[in-house]
Amino acid sequence: MTAVHEETVERSRDQLEEEGDIAADYIEELLDICDLDGDIDIDARNGRAYVSVNAGDGANIAVLSKPETVSALQELTRLAVQTKTGAFSRLILDIGGSRDARRVELGALVSRAVERIEAGATEAALPPMSSYERKLVHDLVAERGFHSESRGEGAERHTVITRVG
Repeated sequence: MTAVHEETVERSRDQLEEEGDIAADYIEELLDICDLDGDIDIDARNGRAYVSVNAGDGANIAVLSKPETVSALQELTRLAVQTKTGAFSRLILDIGGSRDARRVELGALVSRAVERIEAGATEAALPPMSSYERKLVHDLVAERGFHSESRGEGAERHTVITRVG
């Protein structure tokens, strides 16, 4: 690895850690306002800062763990980070294991779509979802040996699954 490349990697890691710290502060303030308790973990992987809020002793964060709520809070948190850093953030927020639960749901959607294709359909379209969820779907589809692509624009962007080749 060249010195320039190492510096770029290190700077990126530092930026991700800064994003995570800013996001954790923002989420901690939100939890205080809502009178909710939670343990906040910060991680940096795959070029993104990950902030997880987990239930601590007696914590009730389930009210915040619905997928739509997590997505909205993630966008607000990204805006808070962007305001402080001046740079676009690809931060991922997880509340109470909501991301793992959503991955399981997406896996079930992919399984049903693959079953339709194996039963003779030429393609199977999934409902519109976020870019992060579409990325998860693309990974799940590839693991099953099928092909996927995103179609549509804006809020209507969705994933279509087909056979390979």
